[in-house]
Amino acid sequence: MVYGNDAMARDQGLDAEARLRFHQQYSGPPMDQLHGWPDEQLTGAKTEPNSGLGKAIRYLLNHWQPLTLFLREKGAPLDNNLCERALKKAILNRKNAMFYKTPHGVMVGDLFMSLIHTCELNGVNSFHYLTELQRHSADVKYAPADWMPWSYGETLARMKSPAAA
Repeated sequence: MVYGNDAMARDQGLDAEARLRFHQQYSGPPMDQLHGWPDEQLTGAKTEPNSGLGKAIRYLLNHWQPLTLFLREKGAPLDNNLCERALKKAILNRKNAMFYKTPHGVMVGDLFMSLIHTCELNGVNSFHYLTELQRHSADVKYAPADWMPWSYGETLARMKSPAAA
C-alpha cells in the first residue's frame, strides 16, 4: 500500500512537500495500524520476546522512527534499496578481485566498477560510454568534466554539430 501510494505520488508529479502531505494522509493511517500490531504482540504477551518472532518484532519497533521517516521529512525515500544495490556491486567486485594478478589490476577493476555503476544510475549504456571515452581519450584528458556519464552525450552532440566544426 505504501509503495502504491508512492507510485501514485510519482505519477501525479508531486513535489517533495506535496508527496509528504500525500503520504501523511494516505500512508500514515496504515502505518499507525501496522505499528499497533507488533506493540500489542509484545505488551499483550502474545509472543515470547526471546523467540525468533519476538526478536524480529523488537527489531521492527527499535527501527520504527527511521522506517517511517518518509511520514515526517519531505523527500525521504521509502527504503535504501539504491544503496543496497550499490553495495552488492562492490561486494561482487571484491569477490572478483581475488582473481586479479596485481594490486594495480584491483584498482583498475574498482575504477571500472564505479564507472559502470555511475552509468547505470544515469541511464547510460556503459559499453557505449566506455567506448566513447576510448575514442576521445585526448578530449577526455583536456576536459574531463565534459566526459562524465551524465554529460558525455551533450559533448558528443556538440562535437558532431556543424557549428562545432
